[in-house]
Amino acid sequence: MSKIMYKDALRDALIEEMNRDPSIFLLGEDIGVYGGAFRVTEKMMDMFPGRVLDTPISEEAITGVCIGAAIAGKRPVGEMMYEDWVGLTLDQMVNQASLLHYVYNGQVTIPMVMRMQGGARASASAQHSKSLEAWFTHIPGLKVMMPSNAYDAKGLLKAAIRDDNPCIFIEHKLLYGTRAEVPEEDYVIEIGKGDIKREGSDVTIVATSAMVLEALDAAEMLAKEGVSCEVVDPRTLIPLDKDIIRTSLEKTNHLVVVNEAWKTGSFAGEIAAIVAEEMFDLLDAPVVRLGALDMPIPYSPALEPLTVPNKDTIAEAVRKMLNN
Repeated sequence: MSKIMYKDALRDALIEEMNRDPSIFLLGEDIGVYGGAFRVTEKMMDMFPGRVLDTPISEEAITGVCIGAAIAGKRPVGEMMYEDWVGLTLDQMVNQASLLHYVYNGQVTIPMVMRMQGGARASASAQHSKSLEAWFTHIPGLKVMMPSNAYDAKGLLKAAIRDDNPCIFIEHKLLYGTRAEVPEEDYVIEIGKGDIKREGSDVTIVATSAMVLEALDAAEMLAKEGVSCEVVDPRTLIPLDKDIIRTSLEKTNHLVVVNEAWKTGSFAGEIAAIVAEEMFDLLDAPVVRLGALDMPIPYSPALEPLTVPNKDTIAEAVRKMLNN
């Protein structure tokens, strides 16, 4: 087992799956000759002639081709260069990909994956820094994944490609260069199974994507103050692993939920609502949820970090919860 970068884990997953299954192909903007905006598909066009396709700048067309190919028996993996432009695909996603298995009474499946990257803190400006996962979690028929490290990224991407349902696979732009230990042998991570990234006994912090790293840093800070935090990474938002949250709350009785999306309408609020409805008896204090300020993400390197949660704001939220 060796430590590899997140982007390389994704690339390895794609290569291994394409070698395993000839029905898999890739398409997206600049993924072929250029190797992808974040170099995930570098040199893959030469490795798989005719199966790594550069497309025009048309997110709707990319999605439509994926849906049609999936109906015809292929397993397409599309790539959105930036999550911010996924709104252009909503008709295809909401009215086609998520529904066709149902409206055709199970006669067709849509085994497609749509990879996209999002998130702030890279000074990429208001139009290239959003976190829009909540749009997709609202739509029955879609599975939504947000891996936080290289190990999870590889295992979940393999699982998504093998799944017979349309999967939204969201990668944070700041995670591509992070490293984690990844086995050389084949493995998949079960869709809908979360992971405990750090065990603790006082407070449960449920965090998604790059916020997992901030939560781990906050937990390390709080440990020096005598506060034991358990960090739970759902890994997949839909389906959500409720059991792992319940088991953690049975120990800690306190919950902080953190995501980088705007706080209003974010999936953090959905987790808080589920806990309030189904696990209220386990709580010793109200659930606290953290998200980005409800404003455009600034381009300014000085202002941008102030708009999204970080280790300090997470730690302060935990302190206030316990002190109250």
